[in-house]
Amino acid sequence: MKRIIWVVWIGLIGAACQESENTSEFTGNEITYALQQGSEYEVSGTVVFKERRNGTTTVAVSLTGTEGNDKLPVHLHLGDLSAADADVAALLSPVDAKTGKSETLLTNLADETAVSYSSLLQLEACIKIHLADTGPGRDVILAGGNIGESFTKSIASGRTGIGVCKSE
Repeated sequence: MKRIIWVVWIGLIGAACQESENTSEFTGNEITYALQQGSEYEVSGTVVFKERRNGTTTVAVSLTGTEGNDKLPVHLHLGDLSAADADVAALLSPVDAKTGKSETLLTNLADETAVSYSSLLQLEACIKIHLADTGPGRDVILAGGNIGESFTKSIASGRTGIGVCKSE
């Protein structure tokens, strides 16, 4: 009887250890950037970059001030937040206006270049959340913020203006 209990106990410990190793897809490395209000709409929030064990990144956007049933486009743009007509480096999952949340597994940029967590931290880029994909709402930036090298460069200058995106 003791032998059976011992075998069951070791099996449970082994399963628990294996389960805890598999449940975390993340390394624990993450960085949070503030997203400032970008228009007359009182929308702001954060974007969190979480490193996955395979080197890719989960990008989680969390906004306050959104409502309704709209899907708000999220773009990773090259360059500083204040740069007008900045190229889109990647389209991220839209924010659900009802919850203010979005999550994207980012593995490649728009040009199919592989992108890792560490390379994102070195990228001169910004995040912009738009009111709409098309029409006049496309040029309305609800919230945005510098990331990577653009963030590092903007620390000394304080609040940054927000440039209008390319309309293509």
